[in-house]
Amino acid sequence: MGLKINRPRRGSMAFYPRKRASEIVAKFRTWVDPKLGKPMLLGFAAYKAGMAHVVMIDDRQTSPFYGKEIVRPVTILDAPPLRILGFRCYTFDPVKVAELTVGEVWADLPEDVLNKVRRRVPTLPDKIDPQKMWERIKDKVDIITEVRAICCTQPWLSGIGKKTPEIFEIPIGGVDDIKQILDYAWSILGKEINVWDVFQDGWYVDVTAVTKGKGFQGVVKRFGVVIRPRWHKHRKGCRKGGSVGPQAPGPMFTIPRAGQCGFHKRTEFNKRILKIGKDGKEVTPAGGFKHYGIIPGPYIILDGTVPGPVKRLVMMRFPVRPRPPTWPTTPPQILWVSTQPLPTAV
Repeated sequence: MGLKINRPRRGSMAFYPRKRASEIVAKFRTWVDPKLGKPMLLGFAAYKAGMAHVVMIDDRQTSPFYGKEIVRPVTILDAPPLRILGFRCYTFDPVKVAELTVGEVWADLPEDVLNKVRRRVPTLPDKIDPQKMWERIKDKVDIITEVRAICCTQPWLSGIGKKTPEIFEIPIGGVDDIKQILDYAWSILGKEINVWDVFQDGWYVDVTAVTKGKGFQGVVKRFGVVIRPRWHKHRKGCRKGGSVGPQAPGPMFTIPRAGQCGFHKRTEFNKRILKIGKDGKEVTPAGGFKHYGIIPGPYIILDGTVPGPVKRLVMMRFPVRPRPPTWPTTPPQILWVSTQPLPTAV
C-alpha cells in the first residue's frame, strides 16, 4: 500500500477572478445608515499619504495591556473637504427590481471649479439653474426612496498636486424622513463637507481602495506556488506550474495560472479612527511624506493598514459588520506620533 501524501492545494481562491479593477476609484455597493438623528453623508473619501506608528494608551478592556502604553501602526490620510456638486433622487421599481432616477439638482459652481468638473462630466448642462431643478423635484417626496449626494474631491487642496477631481455618489441618511433629507441636500448644495461632519474620533469605518498594481506575474508571485527543486529534470522551468489538467473537457479555472497581479478592488472592515485633525503639519514628517508631500489641511489617522499605494483615493463608510461590545468607541489617548520629534523629558 502506497504512502498517501496530504498537502494544501497550490494557489488560493480567496479573491477570484483576479482581474484589473474597472476604475481607479473604488466604490461601495452597500451603505449602512446609523440613524444618528440628523441628516448626514454616509461616507467620505480621502487620499492615502503614508504610514507611521503611534504611542497610545490601550483602551481595550479585554487586552492584557489595558491602561498601558502600546505602539500601533497607523495610516495617515489627507482629507480635504468634499464639494457637493449636486444630488440625485431615486425610486425603487418593484417590476424591474431596480432603482430608477427621479431627478437631479446641480449646483451653480464657480467657473474655475466648473471647468475642472467638466473633465469628468462632459454631459453637464451648459446652463445650470438649481432653483428650477429644485422646483421639479421637491414635490416628488412620495415616490423618492433614496437621495445621494454627487460629491467632488478637491485634490488641489491636498499634497498631491493633482488638478482633475474624482466624482462619485454618497447616500444621505441619518433620519427616516425623506423630506428632511431632501431639505438637507438642498442646504449643502455647492458647499463643502469636512470629515468631522461625518465621522468622529474613536469611530469605526470600512475602507475600500484599489490595490497597488504589479502587472502580469507568474504563478509563484501570484498564487504562492512552491518553486520546484532545481536539481531535477525540469526542462520547462522551476517557477512554472505543473499539469494544467486533462485535455478534455479542458483545464479547470481553479488551476494557478499566470496573469494580472494587483490593481484589484479590496475592502477592509472595522478600521478605527484614532484622530481627526485640522492641521496636517501636526503629522507631516520633515520634508513631507515620501512620494506624497505635505498635508496642508485636514487629516485622518486610521489604526492599521489601508489598501492601495500612496496618493490612492480611499473611500470610507459606516461599518456593515457588527463589532463586539468590548471594542472601545471613545476617542483614544495618543501620546506620540512617529512623524513628530520625540517629547522632551520633564
